[in-house]
Amino acid sequence: MTANHVPADTLDIAIEGMSCASCVGRVEKAIRSVEGVLAANVNLATEKAHVEFAPSAATPAAVAEAIRAAGYEPSDSAMELKITGMTCASCVNRVERALKRVPGVLAANVNLATERASIRYLGGADMAGRLIAAVEQTGYEAEAIRADRDLADRERAAREAEIAELRRSLAISAVLTLPVFVLEMGSHFVPAIHDWVMGTLGHRTSWHLQFALTTLVLFGPGLRFFRKGVPALLRRSPEMNSLVVLGTSAAYAYSVAATFLPGLLPAGMANVYYEAAAVIVTLILLGRFLEAKAKGRTSEAIKRLVGLQAKTARVVRGGQAMEVPLDQVLAGDVVQVRPGEKIPVDGEVVEGSSFVDESMITGEPVPVQKAEGAEVVGGTINRTGTFAFRATRIGADTVLAQIIRMVEQAQGSKLPVQALVDRVTAWFVPAVMGAAALTFLVWLVFGPDPALTFALVNAVAVLIIACPCAMGLATPTSIMVGTGRAAELGVLFRQGEALQSLKEIGVVALDKTGTLTQGRPELTDFVTTPEFAEAETLRLVAAVESRSEHPIAQAIVAAAAGRGLALPSPDDFEAVPGFGISARVEGRKVDVGADRFMAKRGLSVAAFADTAARLGAEGRSPLYAAVDGRIAAIVAVADPIKPSTPEAVASLHALGLKVAMITGDDRRTAEAIARRIGIDEVVAEVLPDGKVEAVKRLRQAHGRIAFVGDGINDAPALAEADTGIAIGTGTDIAIESADVVLMSGDVRGVVNAIALSKATIRNIRQNLFWAFAYNVLLIPVAAGVLYPVDGTLLSPIFAAGAMALSSVFVLGNALRLRRFKAPIASMRAASPAARTVEGVA
Repeated sequence: MTANHVPADTLDIAIEGMSCASCVGRVEKAIRSVEGVLAANVNLATEKAHVEFAPSAATPAAVAEAIRAAGYEPSDSAMELKITGMTCASCVNRVERALKRVPGVLAANVNLATERASIRYLGGADMAGRLIAAVEQTGYEAEAIRADRDLADRERAAREAEIAELRRSLAISAVLTLPVFVLEMGSHFVPAIHDWVMGTLGHRTSWHLQFALTTLVLFGPGLRFFRKGVPALLRRSPEMNSLVVLGTSAAYAYSVAATFLPGLLPAGMANVYYEAAAVIVTLILLGRFLEAKAKGRTSEAIKRLVGLQAKTARVVRGGQAMEVPLDQVLAGDVVQVRPGEKIPVDGEVVEGSSFVDESMITGEPVPVQKAEGAEVVGGTINRTGTFAFRATRIGADTVLAQIIRMVEQAQGSKLPVQALVDRVTAWFVPAVMGAAALTFLVWLVFGPDPALTFALVNAVAVLIIACPCAMGLATPTSIMVGTGRAAELGVLFRQGEALQSLKEIGVVALDKTGTLTQGRPELTDFVTTPEFAEAETLRLVAAVESRSEHPIAQAIVAAAAGRGLALPSPDDFEAVPGFGISARVEGRKVDVGADRFMAKRGLSVAAFADTAARLGAEGRSPLYAAVDGRIAAIVAVADPIKPSTPEAVASLHALGLKVAMITGDDRRTAEAIARRIGIDEVVAEVLPDGKVEAVKRLRQAHGRIAFVGDGINDAPALAEADTGIAIGTGTDIAIESADVVLMSGDVRGVVNAIALSKATIRNIRQNLFWAFAYNVLLIPVAAGVLYPVDGTLLSPIFAAGAMALSSVFVLGNALRLRRFKAPIASMRAASPAARTVEGVA
């Protein structure tokens, strides 16, 4: 696993106008050429660029200009802040400078009279918090009074506008193309239409009508291809639009010459191909329309996560409760929540109590009781009572915002397999143009009569059938859908690369405490002799243990409290290091300790020989209790194994993986646990540093390794493993050492993460196979390699249809991941998606 290095400045920029993998490569190259840019990752599916700047070298305006120079349009946003505390022009300058230093800000204008700052910026939903923080660091206060629109609403509106525009263009193009197609193709294949055209319209009139309609198609709905494709050709950086422009223009120009200047063409070669140009535009618009709709579905996971956020909050200010937009909640505000409402931000309960459904974060179906002092998480749902809490984390700092950010980052990342795609697409479009030129020349020189017609038609077919779109969408769409589905199952991929690395692991190493076990000692065995009542004996023992801070003592006291036993205060408390403790409780002498402590007191523990042997075989060290000089009970405290652990281990074995346990416990206890749950290999009695060496040894023995831990004391091992998986609840999700984070404490999530990794990589390989095989096989067919064998030629019209459907096929295949089923059915039932995210297949 690579080191988790986070640059000082990062920025996500929405980009309009990209249509294929060549666009991606060109935009990335343009951004990387800007001074101060460390890295740029452009994603065709999300239509965003993730840019990393050197510290204090952020130049977003230069990046925006570089994107425009490459022929694309960066999408910026506007925001207004209310600034308080300014008194003079010097204050204005100070605030403006602070705002302009924030990565992504293109312009900032501060008005002293209105106490407002108008900012134009590149970036996402976290910009409001970053801008406010910049102002506050200069000594003033800021509050967002207007964002031009919520980020999710803005992106949804942009997507809907794009789909509406494509639908309108497609409808117009189809209406204009249909007569052209009927006039030309109908005349060739339907005798009645041929007779009608010749007898009513006439041959020349038919061509003139086709010319008029095709011109409207090309320079109406089809103008979008020329606007992008021609500038790209002039910059010597052709892309998919350029191929469409060349193909349709060649067919159109030849037809115009045949219609109006037939003398320029060789005798017998004055034919028209208006229907090819018009149908190509219509079919490609159809493909773009279907592609845009499919793209919208790939990002549904993010939309649903954003939808979990409350829109407003009821904040107490000046003694009055008032509804305010979510972005106006400030840290320290007291927020009221009523039954059935979403908790707007993270905070700490200060008044009242209730039961809160936290399944969105933890995956646990049972609502959790919240009382004064308890932490609450934004996006969770208040079920019963009314309470008030103090906001502690707002905006981009909330747990839900961190989840959304993790999913976005994973969706925008590139897998190692994408490197091959990038290398191929860098030369793909120029190679296709070269292939089309070669096709034209070969048919012109060696083709049958009319050679020029054959040469033109086949060259146009080569240009049109090539589909860099499918190649560019093959990987990112699968990543988007796969990581989104994972989030719905409670699995967060912090690093997109983990999708690929998880598939390749050979061994899963698990920390014991808190991962395989509950992480807190519990009283597991309390057996009394016939002379003593269990409840009364437990009450006496717990009373003595209440004076001790040892975890075992705390577990015994917790067990007594759980049974509702009232504990008296002990007297004459005495601790004997290495042996046990004793005290007097309500006048009765109580001793608790190991067998050697009982022997020291002259007491035999033979009555519990069988029970002690069983506990020893299970790796539990028994304690004994004596009351008034008589052996009363045998006691065992252990960190219980999670109920889900055996099933998880069995499922990992079913995936063909070795399972190891790394723990600091003594070997006897560790091996006893391993036998119970089916662990293959045990590494015991290791410190945190020793876990790193254990990970290295396991890698040498079994190949690539995934380490699963709680993300705190296991951080070194998580960082050393090829894939680090952190298990934690909502407050632990920002663990920096892990590649994958499980939102709940259920180790079965590891199985789901690995299974989803395998499904996603399989889906990517299917997409890449289709994209490459499609182009490798059909480009030669379009060039006419089968003509000498069986006379097969591919019409440009069929080439356009195949090209349009290629991208749709890739997107449709990626969307199948939305139906991914968790291997362990009970995990799916308890998943956040099953309850808070509706409509997931």
